[in-house]
Formats: sequence, structure tokens, C-alpha cells
Amino acid sequence: MNRLNPTVPADQYLADSNVLFYLNDAVIQLLEHKEEYNQFGVIRYFAEYFSSVKNSNHVLFREFNYIQATPHNRASFIRVFWKCYRQIGKSGDLLSMLEYRSLLQLLCPDFPVVLVQSAARIAVMDDTIDCLMSFSDFLYAFQLQFYYQEFLDCVLVIYQDLLAEENNKEEQPQDGVEPSTLVQCIDALCDRSKHSHPPRSCMREILKQTDRISYYSFLMSLAKQEAINQTIGVLPSKAELLIDPEMDQELDKLIAQIVVSPSSNSSSSAVGGLKEVQKKASPRRNIHHRRRMEVESDGSTEETDSSEN
Repeated sequence: MNRLNPTVPADQYLADSNVLFYLNDAVIQLLEHKEEYNQFGVIRYFAEYFSSVKNSNHVLFREFNYIQATPHNRASFIRVFWKCYRQIGKSGDLLSMLEYRSLLQLLCPDFPVVLVQSAARIAVMDDTIDCLMSFSDFLYAFQLQFYYQEFLDCVLVIYQDLLAEENNKEEQPQDGVEPSTLVQCIDALCDRSKHSHPPRSCMREILKQTDRISYYSFLMSLAKQEAINQTIGVLPSKAELLIDPEMDQELDKLIAQIVVSPSSNSSSSAVGGLKEVQKKASPRRNIHHRRRMEVESDGSTEETDSSEN
């Protein structure tokens, strides 16, 4: 929305942009940790806070209620997760649902396991969530589940009701529901829903391609849609997901340095170089959040920071 458009009422702009939400959080953070920010000054503090929001660097180590509070926060957290753990995808490692949960909770300590389970079910298209998953498969499933959580919860209720109705009419349990009926219900849901939802064109295109469809096969197809990426706007296409030539070049230099000079002094130098790379690759550290300093004090962010590469 154009903030300079005089036809947009001020109340509507404030509601759609969530400015008051961020202003309220900024004031709360300042009051809770005011001693830490005396050295910076209030003006610089607010400038840094809103700059971090604009650049999507504000969600790292924040509580779950904060990162899910606005569409921008959700998109920012998806971006942070991708940036932090891109190397897992490049290495080709397959991880379990519990391992992905651990990675997410390194970024958000109280991230709910139920959302990780839901994303895993989309990635493997089944109720069995103990399968190993590639980073890209999980990432796109997670993006869909996390960004559109409330809408998908409503779709699941609709699907279960339709499935129960069809099973009552048939002698044998049905595998999935009729797409024509589901698309009508989804259209009606989009009309009345206050939450974000995937583009209707994407959902209609998927549902018209089959005679019957299950809930998880529908969501798996949605997760793979490029239009979802473009709508949310934080992840590249799957072909470009793991490409970062500048970062790869820096990592290759560090690996070569460690291999050639394995002594303690050289290793210390390599670690120092790695921290320089982290500064380039990681989102700029925010001055408005104490938890980052608390985690750094016990040395536990070294793994997280290095994963950002």
C-alpha cells in the first residue's frame, strides 16, 4: 500500500501496515532494557529498530508470539531460516522432523512443535512424519504452513467434514474428496476469511487436475507452486535456492586455510576469518534485543551463526 496515497484513510493504513504494533514493541523493548540503550540514545534506538524491521532482521531469537504476529514477521522468519541453514541443503543432508524442530528452536526457542509436524506432513504427504526430508522439500512446505497457518487450519476442517459426508454415503472409505466440491468451499472461505490465503488461481489450478484429492496432496502441490514464492516474496525458485556464489567463495577460502594450516594459531585465525564471513552473511545484529547477547555469552550462537552461511 502506498503510504503517500491521500485516498487511503489513516486508520486503514496504520492497520494494514502494523505500524502501531511495531511502535508498541519498540517502546516495550526500550523500557525493559533502557539501561542498555542509554549509550545509543533514544533516536538512534528507534532508527535501528525500524531499520531492522524494514530489512527483515528483527525476528531472530524473538518469542513465537512476536514472529507470527504479522505477515511481514512470518515472511522475515522464513527468510532467516533459509539463510541460516542454506548449507544443509547444499550438502544434500536429509534431516528428520525432530532435527528441523531443533534448528527452528535455535532461532525461536518456543517455536511450536505442532507447526513443524504439520510442515513435515506436507513435505512427505502423509501422517508419517519420521521420514527423512531434504532441506528444500521441508523449507517450501514450512513456508506454506507457517505463512498461511490459520487459513490452512480452516481448509483442514472443511476437508474433514467433506470426507466424513462422502464416507457416510459410500460403503467403502474414500481416499480424498471431490475437488469440485472442495474448490467451492475454499472459494467461500476466501470470501469471508480475514487471514492471508494462497492465490485462488493456484488452488483452482491444482484442484481441476484430478478426480479426487487428499488434504496433504493438495498442500504438497501448493507448496511447490512458484506463485506462492512470488506472493510471499522471500524465497527464490527451487533452482536458485542454494545458489550464493559470493558466500561459497568465502567458505572455500576458509576451508583451504584450515586444511593448509591446521595448527592452533592458524585455526584461531580461521575462526576469526569465519566470524568476518558471518558478519557479511548474517542479518545485521539488532541493538534492541537483549536475548542475542545472552545467547552469545555462553558461546551457543557459534553453531547458529556459522549455519547462516
